[in-house]
Amino acid sequence: MPGVPPARYAFLGPEGTFTEQALRTLHAARKAELQPCSTVTVALDAVRNGEADGAVVPIENSVEGSVPVTLDELATGEALMITREMTVPVAFSVLVRPGTKPSDVRRVATHPHAAAQTRRWVALHLPDAEVVHTTSTAQAAFMLTREDREWDAAISAPVAAEHYRLEAIAEGIADNPDALTRFVLVSRPGPPPPPTGRDKTSLVAFMRDDHPGALMEILDQLTMRGVNLTRIESRPTGAALGNYCFSIDAEGHVDDARVGEALMGLRRVCADVRFLGSYERHDGVAPTIREGTSDREFLDAAAWLARLRSGS
Repeated sequence: MPGVPPARYAFLGPEGTFTEQALRTLHAARKAELQPCSTVTVALDAVRNGEADGAVVPIENSVEGSVPVTLDELATGEALMITREMTVPVAFSVLVRPGTKPSDVRRVATHPHAAAQTRRWVALHLPDAEVVHTTSTAQAAFMLTREDREWDAAISAPVAAEHYRLEAIAEGIADNPDALTRFVLVSRPGPPPPPTGRDKTSLVAFMRDDHPGALMEILDQLTMRGVNLTRIESRPTGAALGNYCFSIDAEGHVDDARVGEALMGLRRVCADVRFLGSYERHDGVAPTIREGTSDREFLDAAAWLARLRSGS
């Protein structure tokens, strides 16, 4: 619209990353200003500082698991909220400067997750090459354009070849052809998107103290209300050895009675609970609502208790 500046989205850069590919799947990003950032931390801080309206960062890979820096950045510092998730198939290419032959490759650079997902292929096809880790697959490709480059090839997303005018000497080299990476769109806190019936809620639960059954107390608040978890993992808080928090993804929306009640229960038993957002699942799968945990049944129970208290 005239006079309205375009939205600004930060993402893990440089240009040519899978993160940029994920961001470009968003309708809102088509006319937005896209800001590549050197790290996940820089991308999220751009949102915190008001330099970007949102940021897309990787959070989980189907082969390598979660991205620790993203989990830790969302668990600490000024609060942020996840408003959407998306997945991108992981398809890697080996990129080189024009004219480079496979026999010329002595060092190949890529992100650690990409290295892990292409380990067997590299061992078979580039057995004498040293693998070097970089901050992103696109950074590995970008550095090939420099005269002071320190490697001969990059394992990167195919789109990076277009950005940096490189050639692919091999394509589709992932050891697992079905691998996916999950990304999240993060913004400053506000009302979550309305429930769709196919939602996920993310949160971080901080134990009050370390004692027998502390984790079970947290899990009980969810399981007794029929809230199914899709991911849970511990992360160190940094306060002291043995001091951990739990990063959790659960089925349902904060507006669902069972999820809201579970969050209240966690608030009672935990030192702190950080709500990271409720948003539609990327796969569109609706949860199975266990008998006794539907919104209607929670409302019936609340009405029954009100009648007991009023003597009616």
